[in-house]
Amino acid sequence: MPLPGKSFVFSPRASAGDNGITALLGGLCLFLSVVEYLVPKPLPFMRIGLANLPLLLALDLFSPGRFALLVLVKILGQGIVSGTLFSYVFLFSLAGTAASALVMYGLRRAAGKRSGFAGLGAAGAFASNAVQLILARYVVFGSSVRYLVPPFLASGAVSGFALGLFCGYFTARSTWYGRLRSPRAPENAAPPSPSCEARRDGKSSSRERRRERWDRLFPPGELFAAGLAAMCFFLFNPSTASRAVQFFFFMFLAFLSGKKINPLVTVFVMAGIVFFNLLAPYGRVIAEWGVFRVTEGALFAGLRRAFTLEGLLMLSGACIRPGLRFPGGAGVLLAESFGVLGRLRERKFSIRPGHIVEGLDKALLELDARNQAPPEDAPSARGTVLSRLFLALMAAAPAVPAVLTAAGFWQAPRWLPGSWG
Repeated sequence: MPLPGKSFVFSPRASAGDNGITALLGGLCLFLSVVEYLVPKPLPFMRIGLANLPLLLALDLFSPGRFALLVLVKILGQGIVSGTLFSYVFLFSLAGTAASALVMYGLRRAAGKRSGFAGLGAAGAFASNAVQLILARYVVFGSSVRYLVPPFLASGAVSGFALGLFCGYFTARSTWYGRLRSPRAPENAAPPSPSCEARRDGKSSSRERRRERWDRLFPPGELFAAGLAAMCFFLFNPSTASRAVQFFFFMFLAFLSGKKINPLVTVFVMAGIVFFNLLAPYGRVIAEWGVFRVTEGALFAGLRRAFTLEGLLMLSGACIRPGLRFPGGAGVLLAESFGVLGRLRERKFSIRPGHIVEGLDKALLELDARNQAPPEDAPSARGTVLSRLFLALMAAAPAVPAVLTAAGFWQAPRWLPGSWG
């Protein structure tokens, strides 16, 4: 299918309008990622695929280079917004989004209008879930991942098909999308309506106060560096008991940073990881119920993976936050997308059940970057001597359990099983 014009071709000299449209769709990706993050799901890397809507919208608008740039903004932005940039979830998101985007864009270019949005959404979801299942085979569940294949692929195909149907319905009725698809249409959208501040009750929760204090104390870049150092001590530590100690330390950091922690959900996810590892038994048999056996090797492999994967989520939640800037054009667009995300959050009241298409179209018309003044940068935190000392301690603290492991501490005490070493 031909592109609507050459102005969408990615180039360092791309017009402000082109970059604005990319940032607008990138911000919409992040907004939908936040919405999807709130939906309960049995697996932490499982996604409904709401954030793929902007990718479907961009299929007929962008050249391959600019579409790839939007995909990059989506992947990095999701990792920052959800706090998973250091975790295995980011790896799953990277692989799944890349596979989905490649399949959808390739099919659209090969088949044109014969490939409807519903079929593209289903194909993209299938590709994403297939790649994630392959990763889950080697990262999380081992050979027992085969039990997840039918429901995981089926749910992805259904959600992708439904998202594609919505995309087709939206593109047929959206004034904003119609103007982008018709180069001769009037360039100026309706004047943006006055922004409305979200209602506040004047009282922030204790979690919100912790988050605000954390954000004031630590600059995003320095916090990222401290988290990266802590992650290295965590991943190169072979002891399960030591990783458990590090996991609780990362959970404490996530609590201090204002990260929302649900202990029941965390325990449920970790128990699921251990259970699926037990389905592939190996090593000494510890317990047996009928045909089900609990083996030492499978149990400690599951515990090690559970502490590792959830620990990385806690560390990411504490050390990754909006405001983190990356160099280059993609970094600039990512920062602009976060600005769009903030304005979309202010206007979320207009996207209501029963009027989703109209509300989303109105929000996109108002937020079209071609009609918006450049947003002012939010004041950034400045690191003090005490805050940098705390970050240094935070980065070095995970090394203590690793040193104790090297010294044989976990094998010596009688109150710990010798197999934890």
